[in-house]
Amino acid sequence: GGMGGGMPAQSANLDVAVAELDMITDVFNRIVSSCHSKCINPRYAEADLNKGESVCIDRCVAKFFEVNKKVGERMQTMGGAAAGG
Repeated sequence: GGMGGGMPAQSANLDVAVAELDMITDVFNRIVSSCHSKCINPRYAEADLNKGESVCIDRCVAKFFEVNKKVGERMQTMGGAAAGG
């Protein structure tokens, strides 16, 4: 039974995954509320998004993900440097 040795690492990975999921959920919620307030008219003239609102939301979300990706890459480089040092 040499299988038992893998458990702690697996549970640590799970913790990391859960923490990341929390972070992603948080980011997602911020994106939604931020882009919503920036792009959507609070008077809600019609039920569906109009063209301008759709484009605005698309751009807004894309910008968030672009920034998020850059931050993620930066963090990985920093994390890699820290681990390597």
